[in-house]
Order: sequence, then C-alpha cells, then structure tokens
Amino acid sequence: MKTFITTSIAAVCLTISVSAQANKQAPYLSLKLEMENAIKTGNAYMKKQQNAKGFWKEETIPAYTALAITAAMRDPNLGKETPENIKTAYTWLLTNQKESGAIYGKGLATYNTATGIMALALSGDKSHVQPILKARAFLISQQNDFANDPKMKNMAGGIGYGGRFPHSDMSNTYLSIEALKISESFAKDGENGEQPDLDWDSALKFITKCQNLQLTNDQPEVGNDGSFYYFPGDSKAGKQKNADGTETLRGYGSMSYAGLLSMIYADVDQDDPRVKSVTGWLNNNFSIEENPGLGQQGLYYYYNVMAKGLSAANIDTLKTKDGKVIDWRKELATKIITSQREDGSWTNANSRWWENQPELVTCYAVLTLEQIHASIAKPAK
Repeated sequence: MKTFITTSIAAVCLTISVSAQANKQAPYLSLKLEMENAIKTGNAYMKKQQNAKGFWKEETIPAYTALAITAAMRDPNLGKETPENIKTAYTWLLTNQKESGAIYGKGLATYNTATGIMALALSGDKSHVQPILKARAFLISQQNDFANDPKMKNMAGGIGYGGRFPHSDMSNTYLSIEALKISESFAKDGENGEQPDLDWDSALKFITKCQNLQLTNDQPEVGNDGSFYYFPGDSKAGKQKNADGTETLRGYGSMSYAGLLSMIYADVDQDDPRVKSVTGWLNNNFSIEENPGLGQQGLYYYYNVMAKGLSAANIDTLKTKDGKVIDWRKELATKIITSQREDGSWTNANSRWWENQPELVTCYAVLTLEQIHASIAKPAK
C-alpha cells in the first residue's frame, strides 16, 4: 500500500508540474509562432547584408558582425549545423583578434571584444576556446583601478571604452560582465589551467555608485528612486530639479536594466535594497513606447537589455504605479513584431548611438525576440 501511495503522489506531482508549465506556455503559443517568423525574416534580411568577406556593415567595427552571428546562432529556427555564411563570419571575426586577446578594428576595444565573446561562446567549435579565453583575459585587464589617480577613484572597479575615454561606464561594464558570465564555463572547466577573473567586489562597488540610492551611494547629486545612470557624476538623461531645490542625476531605462542585470550576474541577492529599489523603479516606469528618460534615443538597445534583465531576474509581470499588471513578454514582443519592416529589418528614426542603421537595430530586435522566446518555459517531456 505504501508503495502505491508514494507512486500515486509522485504521479500527481508530475501531473501538476506538467500542467503548471503547460499553463505558463499556453498564452504564448501564438506569440511564439509570430516571434519565430519575425526572427526568421530578420535573420534572412541580415544574411543579404553580409559582405562576401564575411563581415557586416563596417570592417573596422567587428561588433556588427558579432551581433549578427549571435542573432543567427540563437535563432529557434536554426538546425543542428552552423550555416556556411556564419562559419565564414566566424573566420572573419577571429582575424580581428589582437595579440592582447582583444577583438577590434580601430577602437572601442572592450565593446567589440565583449560582443565577440558572446558570438564565439555559441559556436560549439573547440578551436574557439583559446580565442575566447584570450578575449576574456583582455576584458578582465580593462577593469579600472585608477590607483594612481585620486580624481578618478569613483570610476574604480568599472570598465569603459578605453583609449581616449578614460572613465568607466555602466554600458561597457554591463556588457563586459555579461560576456564574462556567458563564457565562464570555458574558464572553469579545469582543462585550461587557472584563468584570471574579474574583481567582482570592486565591480559591484562601481555599479553601486551608478545608482540613485542614498542608502548605498554617498556620491554627490544622487537621488533616491533606485534608477541607474551612465557613470558617477554623469547621466545621459541629465539632471532633475527636486521640490527642495536640489538637483540630482536622472536615471533612465536602459541603464537601469543594465544595473539590474549586472547585479544579478554579480550574485547580489534579490532581497538586497539595491535590487529591490531598481525593480521598483522599473515597475513604475515601464514603457515600450520610449526608453524612459531618453525618449526614442537608444530604444532598441533598451528593448534588448530589458528582455535580458527581466528574464535573468525571473520577473514575469510588472506592476505600474497606477496598479496595472503588465505581461512584459507579450507587450515587448508584440511591439517589436509590429515594428518590423516589409524587408524583415527594423530601424529607429532617432540616430543616437547608430540606431538609424538597420543592420544594428535589426540585430537588437532579433536578439530581443530570441531572449523572450528562450525565456518562455518549455513544456515538460
């Protein structure tokens, strides 16, 4: 009798588990098919834009190619074999790797290297392991300490563009952290000796200095709404005047999602006030019509980091300040699908950060849909 009861309970639990996953999947069945079609046509558009040498858009900026590769490799329509045009793209991408491990053309070494790592990590090609490890080591070497420059101490722990941009910033820091986390298994599989790692405590200190939260950030002009800005002392959204006459840095959508994602990758507990505070701001400021604080500037970059941040935080719905519950997957996916042009591409009428270039924006849009698609629970087998 005991065995029968135990087996029955197990069967019931399995049924509940399958039903729960199926119920979560059910509202998205039609949307998934629409996303798969939009992704397919978006990647088909990108294939037509590829140069015969294997790169996309600009030969001196490998990030275009890395993003296109990643979009192709994450396509749910993809078969088991890597397409020939993507193999050609991988070959071209690796011709841009320097002795230092960096992957770039003329500049923006950290940004190009981070996107390059993301693409290489998806290839499944063992010959790419050493290039990945070299690129990781380069990114880690770009973490700033500014030990000899007291004026820059607020930038310590972060990562910036490098070169003529001597500061750290949230965008490059988040992208670098993401690339390091996604490729972490290659460094920790025990097959390649001891590998360098980021100073995560120092990185978290920098991230904290980019948040409007007085409890944890004692820098000047810091507000208290939990949002994130570009770097200590600077926000691309400018400043806001408060009722008491003070001015504080205005946080904005894309960097707030970048802050959330960075804290998750840095293993910050979701009950931490920094996480709870930014999550509250994101609930209150949800929008698919604009990048909150910046309007149409960087809109598709914002969409992409939104999908990654909310997926990583396991957030299914947001609740706006007027009490409306938002299924962000449906809202965001529908917005992107309906914005696709007839040729399969996307573009932003606002040219800030190159978003008037369809090759770049199409990658952002496709990657966002792929992230949403991947975040929807698959039915149990």
